[in-house]
Amino acid sequence: MTQKRLVFLTMLVFGLRIPILVAEDTLAPLKDGVAPQSVEALWADFDPRAEPLDVEVLKEWEEEGVVLKVLRYRAGIFKGQKAMMAAVYGYPKGGQDLPGLVQIHGGGQYADYRAPLTNGKRGYATISISWAGRINAPGYRMTPTEVRLFWEGKTDDPAYKVTTDWGPLDGYHAPCRNPRNSFFRMAPAEWTLDAVESPRNNSWFLCTLGARRALTFLEQQPEVDATKLGVYGHSMGGKLTVQTAGSDSRVKAAVPSCGGISDRTKGGELYRATINDDVSLKNISCPILFQSPANDFHGRIDDLQKAVTEIQTQDWRVTCAPHHNHQDTANYEVASQLWFDQQLLGTLRLPTTPQIVVNLRAKDGIPTIIVTPDSSKPVLAVEVYCTQHGQMDGLKNDRDNTKNRFWHYAETKKQGERWSASLPLSSTDKPLWVYANVTYSLDDAVAYAGYYYRVGSSEAFNLSSLMFMATADEIKAAGVQPTRKPSLMIETFAGDWEKEWFTYNPAEWGRKTHKVYDDQWKAPAEARLAIEVRAEQANKLVIGIDSHAAEVKLSGGVEWQQIILSLADLHNAAGVAMTGWKGIRELRLGATDTQKEKADGIGRTVKLGTPWRGSNPEFRNLRWIRSK
Repeated sequence: MTQKRLVFLTMLVFGLRIPILVAEDTLAPLKDGVAPQSVEALWADFDPRAEPLDVEVLKEWEEEGVVLKVLRYRAGIFKGQKAMMAAVYGYPKGGQDLPGLVQIHGGGQYADYRAPLTNGKRGYATISISWAGRINAPGYRMTPTEVRLFWEGKTDDPAYKVTTDWGPLDGYHAPCRNPRNSFFRMAPAEWTLDAVESPRNNSWFLCTLGARRALTFLEQQPEVDATKLGVYGHSMGGKLTVQTAGSDSRVKAAVPSCGGISDRTKGGELYRATINDDVSLKNISCPILFQSPANDFHGRIDDLQKAVTEIQTQDWRVTCAPHHNHQDTANYEVASQLWFDQQLLGTLRLPTTPQIVVNLRAKDGIPTIIVTPDSSKPVLAVEVYCTQHGQMDGLKNDRDNTKNRFWHYAETKKQGERWSASLPLSSTDKPLWVYANVTYSLDDAVAYAGYYYRVGSSEAFNLSSLMFMATADEIKAAGVQPTRKPSLMIETFAGDWEKEWFTYNPAEWGRKTHKVYDDQWKAPAEARLAIEVRAEQANKLVIGIDSHAAEVKLSGGVEWQQIILSLADLHNAAGVAMTGWKGIRELRLGATDTQKEKADGIGRTVKLGTPWRGSNPEFRNLRWIRSK
């Protein structure tokens, strides 16, 4: 353990010089003014256990058998000033030898009491850290408004509360305390540590340091088993999860969601050598589960295939919801809790990763796939998804394809312990991506607080295969024949149609799809959109395409009602009608819809529809019709 030196300063009091004892800075000055040049050098001299925590409890209460506290702990001493990290900590009352979890929020999010509360009821101690200063707890809520009051020291304001204090540095986000700050910045400024370009000036480094100190906090709690610590986080918290697991051997299990795999090309050479995801991934030796929705913009599923080859452990799983971007539903979100149950509690053993074999050289020119899942637990479903949207190089300008790519569902047939499916393609001039999802049942429902702390439970969970990828040249060389044909019929709503639609609120009947982004259902320039609807009672149906939508009155009854919309019927929040179908990405059907638009510097929000009455509607024949 590094021994922290103590520094004596003097203060003039009544003409006498009185010695004052203060702690030395957490991070030693740069040697010869040279910044760390690798991720290993960046962390070489930092001992997360060396300093006292100086814990301050700001609020304490009990809820549903869980002890909860809003508190602060010392993150470090920087430029002679103490930095304190705010957090919400919770554990089951009377618990002993508990596994401990560090939960890390994402950009714009909060440290939230629902994570330690939900985990506490399942036998975990959890600290949800507030690296950005925002907190959500009963009677202790810190929004950006309250955080700014803290920055400005307005202690007389009734809304003033104490939160994270980075001292002279700036590890905040949304907003950063300094407008010119950036999470990709390494240049020196008045709010940075080093006077030269340095990764120690970077906010990712500071927040990871704070997360490592949270592990120290857990180690020192009498109810926690210090040998059973895990870390998880969403989005920016996903990246911080990877950085924490990659720099601290105390982490015994990790679950990053929607982050930690795709930050590979931004920033300069020094950033890429010290902060990039890949340099942390290669140092991860603990078991890790990646939650990676197939359309996520921040943690690209293509990069997931690299990430699992870079880590230093073979104990990993992936779970990838089709169509989803930066959100998930129960079968996927619950996987994080199951992973910790396996690695820290030892109460569960997850099946191994599903294996797939894709054959491009089938006799009829239509590729096929064989899926072999681990059948150690009851298999509820085996699903296959494929797409031809994207670029193999995965460059930044592929963002639209990443978010809106449409995943065709391929129906599988069981053959003994394997499942097979055909993969008809629409083109041999585009690459191919294919993966499989296997859904397993649980003996009992498992509760979780998801990416955005929405509390739910699930009686099933999903594990995904890695992805098969083929270039256009490989597809052509294999003799693949394009057999998918363009169609004006977008959806019949028969059979497993919902496999190609998605929702983040399964309790509601509204659904979305990216089918209209696919060339198979490309709209003719002069087309109109038609659908037939049957509703039990009179209602309003909202049909949306990207930022535009139309509100349609439904008469109700047993008869089918035909709806035909032209471009002029769909408007954005500013009241501007659509001008063409080219480039549309997402189509929505729902009872309500919220539109947002900024025009002339003014933000406008329009809410369409009303709460639905009666049983769910029925749909048929969603299609393009040519204008006469």
